[in-house]
Amino acid sequence: MAGSLNKVIIIGRVGQDPKVSYTTSGQAVANFSVATDEGYRDRQTGQRVERTEWHRVVAWRQQAEFVGNYLNKGRLVLVEGKLQTRKWQGQDGQDRYTTEIVADNVQGLDRAPDGQQPQPGGYQQQGGGYPQNRPQQNRPPQNNNNYPPQNDNGYPQEEEDLGPAFPSEASGMDDVPF
Repeated sequence: MAGSLNKVIIIGRVGQDPKVSYTTSGQAVANFSVATDEGYRDRQTGQRVERTEWHRVVAWRQQAEFVGNYLNKGRLVLVEGKLQTRKWQGQDGQDRYTTEIVADNVQGLDRAPDGQQPQPGGYQQQGGGYPQNRPQQNRPPQNNNNYPPQNDNGYPQEEEDLGPAFPSEASGMDDVPF
């Protein structure tokens, strides 16, 4: 079906410590819940009403390892992924359903707990939900003479003179009426 999209992005708090387990083939899987809340003012009473929605989240492989190592109850997280509904039969023979978010990307948005080293821009792990082939970012060598001097982030320390901003300045077209 063309033109469809299954994408979920939520920001909320982890409801309980994630449960990490392993499949028979050795793949890590983490299950946890995230609470999102919203508030509104009741029209009849004028009172503020808070509403909490709970979301089941499942993460696989390296993403699951990250979740198990860095997330615990109360952490503020951003979860990106897709919605998926599973069906199974309960002990009573009745069909049961659950809808969950299969996480592609989980980022911790608050300070990492003591003893855990956050990564730049927050602590995060990406790419656990689906197999992904991401090209490595190539950065020029630090001391290569073909490149300007770089700071610790690998960016040039000084701006280069790239010439005039507009082609008309370079070609002497100062009298063009537009």
